[in-house]
Amino acid sequence: MNIIKKIYENPVRQSRMVLLMLLDIICVLVSGYLALAIRFDMISQEIDPLFLTSFLKYSPFQTITILILYGLFHIYQSLWEYAGYRECMNIVWACMIGAAVQYAGMHIMDMPVPGSYYVMSNGIMAVMTMVFRLGYRLLRLYSRKHMENDPDNSMMSAKPKSIMIVGGGQACIMLIKEIRNSGFLNRQVCCVIDDDPNKKGRYIQNVPVVGNRSRICEMAKKYGIDQIIIAMPSVNRSEVRKILEICQQTGCELMTVPGLYQIIRGDVSVSKLKRVEIEDLLGREPAELDTESIIDYVTDKTIMVTGGGGSIGSELCRQLAAHPIRRLVIVDIYENNAFTIQQELKRKYPNLDLQVQIASVRDYHRMNQIFETCRPDIIFHAAAHKHVPLMEDSPNEAVKNNVGGTYNMVRLADEWKVKRFVLISTDKAVNPTNVMGATKRICEMLVQTYNRRSETEYAAVRFGNVLGSNGSVIPQFRQQIREGGPVTVTHPDIIRYFMLISEAVALVLQAGAYAGGGEIFVLDMGDPVRIYDLAEKMIRLAGFRPGIDIEIRITGLRPGEKLYEELLMDEEGMRDTPNKLIHIGRPIEMDEDTFLPGVEKLIRAACEDGPDIRLRIKELVDTYHYEEKSVR
Repeated sequence: MNIIKKIYENPVRQSRMVLLMLLDIICVLVSGYLALAIRFDMISQEIDPLFLTSFLKYSPFQTITILILYGLFHIYQSLWEYAGYRECMNIVWACMIGAAVQYAGMHIMDMPVPGSYYVMSNGIMAVMTMVFRLGYRLLRLYSRKHMENDPDNSMMSAKPKSIMIVGGGQACIMLIKEIRNSGFLNRQVCCVIDDDPNKKGRYIQNVPVVGNRSRICEMAKKYGIDQIIIAMPSVNRSEVRKILEICQQTGCELMTVPGLYQIIRGDVSVSKLKRVEIEDLLGREPAELDTESIIDYVTDKTIMVTGGGGSIGSELCRQLAAHPIRRLVIVDIYENNAFTIQQELKRKYPNLDLQVQIASVRDYHRMNQIFETCRPDIIFHAAAHKHVPLMEDSPNEAVKNNVGGTYNMVRLADEWKVKRFVLISTDKAVNPTNVMGATKRICEMLVQTYNRRSETEYAAVRFGNVLGSNGSVIPQFRQQIREGGPVTVTHPDIIRYFMLISEAVALVLQAGAYAGGGEIFVLDMGDPVRIYDLAEKMIRLAGFRPGIDIEIRITGLRPGEKLYEELLMDEEGMRDTPNKLIHIGRPIEMDEDTFLPGVEKLIRAACEDGPDIRLRIKELVDTYHYEEKSVR
């Protein structure tokens, strides 16, 4: 009924279907007569009048049968300019069933015809249907070619964009078909690259396979390629990264097809292509998660996320909302961030019990009020000041928010009998050389201290930089490239670990499932990335030449900045978990009796804006190192 309604509401589709039905009625009559004529050697006078009468009398029934079968097999709904093997097989099946129905009907109605008539008439019917449909397709292609060659057609007169496709699989075939069949895609697929040696020298949809990945640069130059499409949705990311590294050398625009799921659905088109981003070059294989263990500990729980509007916090909220939790409580001091994630979750999860509280974790009494109202079972504490240079200039604020806020949260979690508390920490907490890292190390120590004193299970998760988070190096580089440069790097040898936000948060949730109390979970960040190389890759991805079109300027290390980050301190051991990307650092012994009073003194000093705050931090974190000249 929906199909009929759509056809009725669309006059163009309605007239097209009526035309096709009229053609099919003609095909039924012509194919039936031709079957009899062929049976009698194309001499019409020799056709038995009884057979001719049977054919004419049964033709209305055969016509109705064929029209119904074509409707059931979606022959009238198919887009014949994109038709292929499947559409042709649908016609064959419809005509085969039509032959069987015709045989039964003519026998029941006692209408004799030669035995070969059933096969021949429906076989001719299938061929004629295909000829009409595919003839329409050829006519469209000819018309389009004529438009391309018309000098007065300004839309098509521009030189076609030359395309290379890497990967000669199903996605490649789909793309070539669409590029050829769509009249408004001024593109030409010139060659295909595939690592399968059996495909070299052969053709895919009449496009030559010119070799493996080692010939990408050579063939790009030979064919004058403007755009390279990576059509390898089922290949693992590490292999795709290697190919992208080669493609970058060509200076061509790089695009990639959707994932394997879209390929299975047949949902591959030029409109679905996306530009290759730096995340494609740095991203790793998707993390394997034990979703059952995550579901077990979050199901029917009230979960609080502090800093829920930030990069990590908002992604935590998204992933938690997808699980069967009882209630999600978002706490953030920044109302714009909180509003954005609130509206997003309301749209995606209208049945989610969502509460958004504007509050600062520094404010003990306000947070106590929220605990009393919401009674959280699990807390993910992501609220923190994280920008290293800013915290070097405002060290007291780092202490107030990071240390003071975490101290409030761990105490309230204990007082209100929260089941589990997970702190989001950073690799900068290891042997810190900056205030931000040192304050996060104190937060880890608070978590481990309270775990020994409370029934609440406290744990921390430590990881490096996340791709695309607010204020991180990648958005900064993108902005600088948009502005024409220069792209600024603090040191030519500085390296960092990177992880996708979605992957980092997924592993945080998994670590929360493993938490028994007191652990510092360390996420496997993969191989370190040289920031200078990252800048070069991003400039090339934008279509520019590093050092020529856009300058890379070395600005010098900022206060508190390391050349490299560490994930473990020397004293910490490493213990594996069931997930190979999550490890556990052994808790470090400390004097808790002096530590907690020291934390309180530090917070009071920060609130009084004392000038010696770094010295006080050093008293608590003996691994903290800083330059004396930076003390204020």
